[in-house]
Amino acid sequence: MRDSRISTLASLLTHHSIKVKEGERVLIKAHLIARPLVLELIDEIYKAGAYPYVDILDDEISKHIAMGYEKTQLETSAAWEMQKYKDVDCVIAVIGEENDAELAEVPSEKHRIRGEVMRPVQQFYINNRRWTLLNYPTKALAQKAGMSTSRFEDYLLDVCTIDYSKMYEAMKPLKELMERTDRVRLVGKGTDLSFSIKGIEAIMCAGEANVPDGEVFTAPIKDSVNGTITFNTPCPYRGTTFTDVSLTFENGKIVKAEADKTEKLNDILDTDEGSRYIGEFAIGVHPLIQEPMGDILFDEKIGGSLHFTPGEAYEEADNGNRSAIHWDMVLIQRPEYGGGEIYFDDVLIRKDGEFVLEELKGLNRENLL
Repeated sequence: MRDSRISTLASLLTHHSIKVKEGERVLIKAHLIARPLVLELIDEIYKAGAYPYVDILDDEISKHIAMGYEKTQLETSAAWEMQKYKDVDCVIAVIGEENDAELAEVPSEKHRIRGEVMRPVQQFYINNRRWTLLNYPTKALAQKAGMSTSRFEDYLLDVCTIDYSKMYEAMKPLKELMERTDRVRLVGKGTDLSFSIKGIEAIMCAGEANVPDGEVFTAPIKDSVNGTITFNTPCPYRGTTFTDVSLTFENGKIVKAEADKTEKLNDILDTDEGSRYIGEFAIGVHPLIQEPMGDILFDEKIGGSLHFTPGEAYEEADNGNRSAIHWDMVLIQRPEYGGGEIYFDDVLIRKDGEFVLEELKGLNRENLL
Protein backbone atom coordinates (compact mmCIF):
# COMPACT_ATOMS: atom_id res chain seq x y z
CA MET A 1 0.00 0.00 0.00
CA ARG A 2 2.47 2.60 -1.21
CA ASP A 3 0.68 5.46 -2.91
CA SER A 4 0.08 9.16 -2.47
CA ARG A 5 -2.96 8.50 -0.28
CA ILE A 6 -0.65 7.27 2.47
CA SER A 7 1.01 10.68 2.44
CA THR A 8 -2.43 12.30 2.55
CA LEU A 9 -3.40 10.14 5.54
CA ALA A 10 -0.14 10.94 7.36
CA SER A 11 -0.78 14.63 6.80
CA LEU A 12 -4.36 14.35 8.10
CA LEU A 13 -3.21 12.54 11.24
CA THR A 14 -0.41 15.02 11.89
CA HIS A 15 -2.20 18.27 11.18
CA HIS A 16 -5.95 17.63 11.60
CA SER A 17 -6.07 14.86 14.21
CA ILE A 18 -3.33 15.75 16.70
CA LYS A 19 -2.48 19.23 15.36
CA VAL A 20 1.26 18.94 15.86
CA LYS A 21 3.14 22.11 16.77
CA GLU A 22 6.79 22.95 16.27
CA GLY A 23 9.05 21.49 18.94
CA GLU A 24 6.50 18.94 20.20
CA ARG A 25 7.31 15.29 20.89
CA VAL A 26 5.10 12.74 19.13
CA LEU A 27 4.95 9.05 20.06
CA ILE A 28 3.97 6.68 17.23
CA LYS A 29 2.80 3.28 18.54
CA ALA A 30 2.41 0.88 15.63
CA HIS A 31 2.54 -2.71 14.48
CA LEU A 32 5.46 -3.37 12.15
CA ILE A 33 3.13 -4.21 9.25
CA ALA A 34 2.16 -0.51 9.24
CA ARG A 35 5.74 0.49 8.31
CA PRO A 36 4.74 2.47 5.13
CA LEU A 37 2.47 4.77 7.14
CA VAL A 38 4.93 5.01 10.03
CA LEU A 39 7.65 6.19 7.63
CA GLU A 40 5.32 8.84 6.17
CA LEU A 41 4.35 9.95 9.69
CA ILE A 42 7.99 10.33 10.70
CA ASP A 43 8.67 12.50 7.65
CA GLU A 44 5.50 14.58 8.18
CA ILE A 45 6.28 15.17 11.86
CA TYR A 46 9.82 16.25 11.04
CA LYS A 47 8.47 18.64 8.38
CA ALA A 48 6.27 20.19 11.08
CA GLY A 49 9.38 20.90 13.15
CA ALA A 50 8.44 18.29 15.75
CA TYR A 51 10.16 15.15 17.04
CA PRO A 52 8.88 11.61 16.30
CA TYR A 53 9.43 8.60 18.57
CA VAL A 54 8.38 5.04 17.66
CA ASP A 55 7.21 2.01 19.66
CA ILE A 56 6.75 -1.20 17.65
CA LEU A 57 3.91 -3.52 18.71
CA ASP A 58 3.56 -7.29 18.22
CA ASP A 59 0.42 -9.18 19.29
CA GLU A 60 2.03 -12.62 19.52
CA ILE A 61 4.72 -11.33 21.87
CA SER A 62 2.06 -9.47 23.85
CA LYS A 63 0.06 -12.70 24.23
CA HIS A 64 3.05 -14.64 25.57
CA ILE A 65 3.75 -11.92 28.12
CA ALA A 66 0.07 -11.67 29.09
CA MET A 67 -0.19 -15.39 29.87
CA GLY A 68 2.05 -14.88 32.89
CA TYR A 69 0.97 -11.42 34.07
CA GLU A 70 1.49 -10.66 37.74
CA LYS A 71 0.53 -7.43 39.46
CA THR A 72 4.11 -6.57 40.49
CA GLN A 73 5.32 -7.06 36.92
CA LEU A 74 2.56 -4.84 35.53
CA GLU A 75 3.21 -2.12 38.09
CA THR A 76 6.75 -1.80 36.72
CA SER A 77 5.41 -1.63 33.15
CA ALA A 78 2.83 0.94 34.19
CA ALA A 79 5.50 3.16 35.73
CA TRP A 80 7.57 3.02 32.53
CA GLU A 81 4.55 3.70 30.33
CA MET A 82 3.39 6.59 32.51
CA GLN A 83 6.77 8.27 32.28
CA LYS A 84 6.78 7.83 28.52
CA TYR A 85 3.40 9.54 28.17
CA LYS A 86 4.48 12.32 30.50
CA ASP A 87 7.49 12.92 28.25
CA VAL A 88 5.51 13.39 25.01
CA ASP A 89 2.86 15.81 23.81
CA CYS A 90 0.92 13.64 21.34
CA VAL A 91 0.29 9.96 20.56
CA ILE A 92 -0.55 8.30 17.24
CA ALA A 93 -1.57 4.63 17.59
CA VAL A 94 -1.63 2.57 14.37
CA ILE A 95 -3.13 -0.90 14.81
CA GLY A 96 -2.08 -3.52 12.24
CA GLU A 97 -4.28 -6.46 13.20
CA GLU A 98 -3.17 -9.83 11.81
CA ASN A 99 -5.26 -12.10 14.05
CA ASP A 100 -8.01 -10.59 16.20
CA ALA A 101 -8.21 -13.82 18.23
CA GLU A 102 -4.54 -13.67 19.27
CA LEU A 103 -5.43 -12.78 22.87
CA ALA A 104 -8.42 -15.14 23.17
CA GLU A 105 -6.40 -17.71 25.15
CA VAL A 106 -5.35 -15.20 27.81
CA PRO A 107 -7.29 -15.99 31.02
CA SER A 108 -9.87 -13.42 32.12
CA GLU A 109 -8.03 -12.93 35.41
CA LYS A 110 -4.91 -11.79 33.53
CA HIS A 111 -7.00 -9.30 31.54
CA ARG A 112 -8.53 -8.08 34.82
CA ILE A 113 -5.15 -7.55 36.49
CA ARG A 114 -3.80 -5.68 33.48
CA GLY A 115 -6.91 -3.51 33.24
CA GLU A 116 -6.73 -2.62 36.92
CA VAL A 117 -3.03 -1.70 36.88
CA MET A 118 -2.82 -0.02 33.48
CA ARG A 119 -6.10 1.97 33.63
CA PRO A 120 -4.49 5.05 35.27
CA VAL A 121 -1.87 5.11 32.50
CA GLN A 122 -4.49 4.86 29.76
CA GLN A 123 -6.63 7.51 31.41
CA PHE A 124 -3.65 9.83 31.76
CA TYR A 125 -2.82 9.90 28.08
CA ILE A 126 -6.44 9.83 26.92
CA ASN A 127 -7.32 12.83 29.09
CA ASN A 128 -4.03 14.75 29.10
CA ARG A 129 -2.43 14.20 25.70
CA ARG A 130 -3.60 14.81 22.15
CA TRP A 131 -4.01 11.38 20.58
CA THR A 132 -5.46 9.55 17.63
CA LEU A 133 -6.10 5.88 16.85
CA LEU A 134 -6.52 4.14 13.51
CA ASN A 135 -6.34 0.73 11.87
CA TYR A 136 -3.87 -0.07 9.11
CA PRO A 137 -5.25 -2.24 6.29
CA THR A 138 -4.13 -5.85 6.71
CA LYS A 139 -5.22 -9.11 5.12
CA ALA A 140 -6.91 -10.09 8.40
CA LEU A 141 -8.91 -6.88 8.53
CA ALA A 142 -9.84 -7.20 4.85
CA GLN A 143 -11.09 -10.72 5.53
CA LYS A 144 -13.25 -9.46 8.41
CA ALA A 145 -14.72 -6.87 6.07
CA GLY A 146 -15.39 -9.53 3.42
CA MET A 147 -13.22 -7.71 0.88
CA SER A 148 -10.09 -8.40 -1.13
CA THR A 149 -6.96 -6.80 0.30
CA SER A 150 -6.74 -4.21 -2.48
CA ARG A 151 -10.43 -3.30 -2.24
CA PHE A 152 -10.17 -2.94 1.53
CA GLU A 153 -7.10 -0.69 1.20
CA ASP A 154 -9.15 1.60 -1.06
CA TYR A 155 -12.12 1.45 1.31
CA LEU A 156 -10.06 2.28 4.39
CA LEU A 157 -8.33 5.22 2.75
CA ASP A 158 -11.66 6.57 1.50
CA VAL A 159 -13.38 6.38 4.90
CA CYS A 160 -10.34 7.79 6.71
CA THR A 161 -9.97 10.84 4.47
CA ILE A 162 -13.60 11.96 4.17
CA ASP A 163 -14.35 15.69 4.58
CA TYR A 164 -14.24 15.87 8.37
CA SER A 165 -14.64 19.66 8.42
CA LYS A 166 -18.05 19.29 6.75
CA MET A 167 -18.98 16.52 9.19
CA TYR A 168 -17.94 18.66 12.16
CA GLU A 169 -20.23 21.52 11.13
CA ALA A 170 -23.16 19.14 10.58
CA MET A 171 -22.66 17.69 14.06
CA LYS A 172 -23.09 20.98 15.90
CA PRO A 173 -26.95 20.96 16.01
CA LEU A 174 -26.92 17.38 17.33
CA LYS A 175 -24.46 18.30 20.06
CA GLU A 176 -26.61 21.28 21.07
CA LEU A 177 -29.78 19.18 21.10
CA MET A 178 -28.18 16.41 23.19
CA GLU A 179 -27.01 18.95 25.74
CA ARG A 180 -30.59 20.29 26.06
CA THR A 181 -32.06 16.79 26.42
CA ASP A 182 -33.07 15.00 29.58
CA ARG A 183 -34.76 11.74 28.58
CA VAL A 184 -33.66 9.39 25.79
CA ARG A 185 -35.64 6.39 24.59
CA LEU A 186 -34.33 3.77 22.14
CA VAL A 187 -36.86 1.52 20.40
CA GLY A 188 -36.31 -1.38 18.00
CA LYS A 189 -36.45 -5.14 17.60
CA GLY A 190 -35.73 -6.56 21.05
CA THR A 191 -35.04 -3.03 22.31
CA ASP A 192 -36.98 -0.64 24.53
CA LEU A 193 -34.54 1.31 26.65
CA SER A 194 -34.83 4.60 28.52
CA PHE A 195 -32.28 6.77 30.34
CA SER A 196 -31.31 10.36 31.11
CA ILE A 197 -28.38 12.34 29.69
CA LYS A 198 -29.27 15.56 31.50
CA GLY A 199 -26.32 17.80 32.29
CA ILE A 200 -23.66 15.65 30.61
CA GLU A 201 -21.64 17.16 27.78
CA ALA A 202 -21.95 15.84 24.22
CA ILE A 203 -18.68 15.40 22.32
CA MET A 204 -18.35 15.71 18.53
CA CYS A 205 -15.89 13.25 16.97
CA ALA A 206 -14.83 14.25 13.47
CA GLY A 207 -11.39 12.87 12.65
CA GLU A 208 -9.40 13.81 15.72
CA ALA A 209 -9.23 11.03 18.34
CA ASN A 210 -10.27 8.24 15.92
CA VAL A 211 -9.71 7.75 12.21
CA PRO A 212 -12.08 6.84 10.66
CA ASP A 213 -14.46 8.91 12.75
CA GLY A 214 -18.07 9.98 12.82
CA GLU A 215 -19.99 9.95 16.10
CA VAL A 216 -21.39 12.24 18.77
CA PHE A 217 -21.18 10.75 22.24
CA THR A 218 -22.28 11.47 25.77
CA ALA A 219 -23.09 9.25 28.78
CA PRO A 220 -26.28 8.28 30.60
CA ILE A 221 -26.83 9.29 34.19
CA LYS A 222 -25.35 6.22 35.84
CA ASP A 223 -28.45 4.90 37.63
CA SER A 224 -31.03 6.08 35.07
CA VAL A 225 -30.91 3.20 32.55
CA ASN A 226 -33.94 0.90 32.48
CA GLY A 227 -35.19 -1.62 29.93
CA THR A 228 -33.59 -3.90 27.37
CA ILE A 229 -31.31 -3.36 24.38
CA THR A 230 -30.46 -6.04 21.80
CA PHE A 231 -27.48 -5.55 19.50
CA ASN A 232 -27.59 -6.70 15.87
CA THR A 233 -23.87 -6.54 15.07
CA PRO A 234 -20.90 -8.63 16.23
CA CYS A 235 -19.50 -7.46 19.60
CA PRO A 236 -15.77 -8.28 19.72
CA TYR A 237 -13.83 -8.02 22.98
CA ARG A 238 -10.53 -9.48 24.23
CA GLY A 239 -10.14 -11.71 21.19
CA THR A 240 -13.68 -13.17 21.32
CA THR A 241 -16.58 -12.09 19.12
CA PHE A 242 -20.09 -12.26 20.64
CA THR A 243 -23.35 -12.21 18.67
CA ASP A 244 -26.98 -11.66 19.65
CA VAL A 245 -25.98 -9.73 22.76
CA SER A 246 -28.97 -8.58 24.82
CA LEU A 247 -28.67 -6.54 28.01
CA THR A 248 -31.43 -5.78 30.52
CA PHE A 249 -31.05 -2.92 33.00
CA GLU A 250 -32.60 -1.93 36.30
CA ASN A 251 -31.64 1.45 37.75
CA GLY A 252 -28.50 1.59 35.62
CA LYS A 253 -27.17 -1.91 36.31
CA ILE A 254 -27.07 -4.81 33.86
CA VAL A 255 -29.15 -7.45 35.65
CA LYS A 256 -29.41 -9.87 32.74
CA ALA A 257 -26.96 -10.45 29.88
CA GLU A 258 -27.37 -13.03 27.12
CA ALA A 259 -25.50 -13.85 23.91
CA ASP A 260 -24.25 -16.80 21.90
CA LYS A 261 -21.54 -17.09 24.59
CA THR A 262 -23.53 -16.06 27.65
CA GLU A 263 -21.14 -17.41 30.27
CA LYS A 264 -18.11 -15.61 28.82
CA LEU A 265 -20.15 -12.43 28.33
CA ASN A 266 -21.08 -12.39 32.00
CA ASP A 267 -17.52 -13.18 32.99
CA ILE A 268 -16.39 -9.95 31.30
CA LEU A 269 -19.29 -7.98 32.78
CA ASP A 270 -18.23 -9.19 36.23
CA THR A 271 -14.74 -7.68 35.83
CA ASP A 272 -15.46 -5.04 38.49
CA GLU A 273 -18.28 -3.00 40.00
CA GLY A 274 -18.41 -0.54 37.12
CA SER A 275 -18.50 -3.08 34.30
CA ARG A 276 -22.26 -3.64 34.68
CA TYR A 277 -22.98 0.09 34.33
CA ILE A 278 -22.83 2.20 31.17
CA GLY A 279 -20.06 4.69 30.41
CA GLU A 280 -21.07 5.96 26.96
CA PHE A 281 -24.01 6.49 24.62
CA ALA A 282 -23.19 7.55 21.05
CA ILE A 283 -24.80 8.09 17.66
CA GLY A 284 -22.88 7.00 14.53
CA VAL A 285 -23.04 9.05 11.32
CA HIS A 286 -20.20 8.09 8.91
CA PRO A 287 -21.79 8.00 5.43
CA LEU A 288 -19.30 5.53 3.91
CA ILE A 289 -19.32 3.01 6.76
CA GLN A 290 -22.55 1.08 6.31
CA GLU A 291 -21.93 -2.55 7.26
CA PRO A 292 -20.43 -4.15 10.39
CA MET A 293 -17.11 -5.93 10.09
CA GLY A 294 -16.46 -6.92 13.69
CA ASP A 295 -13.94 -4.14 14.26
CA ILE A 296 -15.18 -1.51 16.67
CA LEU A 297 -13.10 1.36 15.29
CA PHE A 298 -15.22 1.06 12.13
CA ASP A 299 -18.48 -0.38 13.45
CA GLU A 300 -19.15 2.30 16.08
CA LYS A 301 -19.17 4.93 13.29
CA ILE A 302 -21.71 3.15 11.04
CA GLY A 303 -24.24 5.55 9.57
CA GLY A 304 -27.67 4.97 11.12
CA SER A 305 -26.23 3.25 14.19
CA LEU A 306 -25.83 3.89 17.89
CA HIS A 307 -23.63 2.31 20.49
CA PHE A 308 -24.00 1.68 24.18
CA THR A 309 -20.94 0.96 26.30
CA PRO A 310 -20.59 -1.07 29.47
CA GLY A 311 -17.68 0.19 31.57
CA GLU A 312 -15.50 3.27 31.87
CA ALA A 313 -16.86 6.74 31.09
CA TYR A 314 -14.68 9.33 29.38
CA GLU A 315 -13.74 12.38 31.44
CA GLU A 316 -15.04 14.60 28.59
CA ALA A 317 -18.56 13.25 29.13
CA ASP A 318 -18.34 11.82 32.61
CA ASN A 319 -21.12 10.12 34.54
CA GLY A 320 -18.72 8.93 37.22
CA ASN A 321 -18.56 5.28 36.16
CA ARG A 322 -15.15 3.67 36.58
CA SER A 323 -14.13 0.28 35.25
CA ALA A 324 -11.23 -1.63 33.72
CA ILE A 325 -13.41 -2.31 30.65
CA HIS A 326 -14.90 -0.06 27.97
CA TRP A 327 -16.91 -2.22 25.57
CA ASP A 328 -18.71 -0.46 22.71
CA MET A 329 -21.70 -2.48 21.48
CA VAL A 330 -23.38 -1.41 18.24
CA LEU A 331 -27.03 -1.36 17.17
CA ILE A 332 -27.85 -0.45 13.55
CA GLN A 333 -31.33 1.02 13.10
CA ARG A 334 -31.57 1.22 9.31
CA PRO A 335 -34.57 -0.67 7.77
CA GLU A 336 -32.49 -3.58 6.46
CA TYR A 337 -31.38 -4.20 10.06
CA GLY A 338 -34.87 -4.09 11.50
CA GLY A 339 -35.29 -0.32 11.86
CA GLY A 340 -35.76 1.59 15.07
CA GLU A 341 -36.28 4.99 16.61
CA ILE A 342 -34.48 7.43 18.90
CA TYR A 343 -36.57 9.84 20.98
CA PHE A 344 -35.26 12.87 22.91
CA ASP A 345 -37.74 14.10 25.53
CA ASP A 346 -40.52 12.20 23.71
CA VAL A 347 -39.71 13.82 20.35
CA LEU A 348 -38.69 11.50 17.49
CA ILE A 349 -35.26 12.62 16.24
CA ARG A 350 -34.18 9.62 14.13
CA LYS A 351 -36.26 6.90 12.46
CA ASP A 352 -34.80 3.87 10.69
CA GLY A 353 -31.36 5.49 10.72
CA GLU A 354 -32.49 8.80 9.15
CA PHE A 355 -32.63 12.04 11.13
CA VAL A 356 -36.10 13.56 10.85
CA LEU A 357 -35.60 16.93 12.56
CA GLU A 358 -34.78 19.64 10.04
CA GLU A 359 -31.71 20.89 11.94
CA LEU A 360 -30.25 17.37 12.03
CA LYS A 361 -30.76 16.39 8.39
CA GLY A 362 -27.24 17.58 7.50
CA LEU A 363 -26.03 14.38 9.18
CA ASN A 364 -27.97 12.10 6.83
CA ARG A 365 -25.86 10.14 4.39
CA GLU A 366 -26.63 12.09 1.23
CA ASN A 367 -25.69 15.36 2.88
CA LEU A 368 -22.27 14.21 4.14
CA LEU A 369 -20.99 12.74 0.87
